[in-house]
Amino acid sequence: MWFVALVVGVVLLAHLYVYRRAVHDVFATTRARRTAGAVLVLLGAVVLATFLTRRVLSPDAARPLHHVGYLWLAVLLYGAVLLAAGELVRLAVRAARGPLSVERRRFLSRAIAGGAAAVAVGTVTYGTVEARRPRVERREVVLDRLDPAFDGFTVAAVSDIHLGPLVDGADLAGIVDLINAGSPDVVAVVGDLVDGTVAELADYAAPFRDLVAPTYVVTGNHEYFSGAAEWVEFLPSLGLRVLRNERVEIRRGDAVLDIAGCDDRTAGRSGVPGHGFDLDAALAGRDPARPVVLLVHQPVMVEQAVRAGVDLQISGHTHGGQLWPITQVALVDQPVLAGLTRFGPTWLYVTRGVGFWGPPTRVGSPPEVTLLTLRAG
Repeated sequence: MWFVALVVGVVLLAHLYVYRRAVHDVFATTRARRTAGAVLVLLGAVVLATFLTRRVLSPDAARPLHHVGYLWLAVLLYGAVLLAAGELVRLAVRAARGPLSVERRRFLSRAIAGGAAAVAVGTVTYGTVEARRPRVERREVVLDRLDPAFDGFTVAAVSDIHLGPLVDGADLAGIVDLINAGSPDVVAVVGDLVDGTVAELADYAAPFRDLVAPTYVVTGNHEYFSGAAEWVEFLPSLGLRVLRNERVEIRRGDAVLDIAGCDDRTAGRSGVPGHGFDLDAALAGRDPARPVVLLVHQPVMVEQAVRAGVDLQISGHTHGGQLWPITQVALVDQPVLAGLTRFGPTWLYVTRGVGFWGPPTRVGSPPEVTLLTLRAG
């Protein structure tokens, strides 16, 4: 609830600020200000309706509203950031020229607002095209304890699909085709598959059946907004194995690779009985001489993975930032946003994910399916 209140508060303040700088300071007549202000109010109402009707409308019915509401939200956020940067221009002009006349102040306001609008719309347009173009990223990871029998073993890492009003079954079918084309040995889906219940999205999830390689799934925080217990029960019917604080052994002759998976860090306070992050349970009984790959949604859990001697943790959650530079704020809670990073004995790979949350837009964070090829050290 606090997060919703925070988002609504930010959206309200952004609208007020944009009105001040891009309407009040730009238009000379009361009529023009009222007209532009009414447009802002209408767009703000669309954003609010987008937030409030998610659980009321079906995904298909919600799609047009979500496209308009979230795309405007992206333009609004970039516009507000650019207008804020324009405050520096105002200060510089005043420092250089002294107090300005009303006409010169309005001219400066129009120049800043016009530039901000053009850049915001252009950025969101570019990001919206990019968001629909997932690509394959190939990385190699050297694991010191990996048996040579597993040299070349490939994990397809995918995260943050966010099936819902803006990502449907056709989108998922394309993602599945991209995964299958890489011919991985296993597929790791590291959370945030869905934004909706099984009743709403079962048909959207059907393309998962077409995955060729064995597929392992862990829950993300969004599953706990979407009926996690039902999804855990339903996903095996599509051929997906849900790892809930447990592990599986992958064998090649006498060599063994452990793949472990844990519930999301939010599971314990979700109210879903029996759910909660428990790395000790996931690793219980394993031979500590064998390498282990840990699937867990949030990168921040690498602190526990290091203490447990995990060789490789695969995570998502951050979307790689999604809306650069606005969402760099995620670094307050997470150690990295994307890519391969070493933490002591543990490698952490954070995939940017293939979907999006909120605006169907990605700026500086293209969607990815990652093929991680393991190499013996």
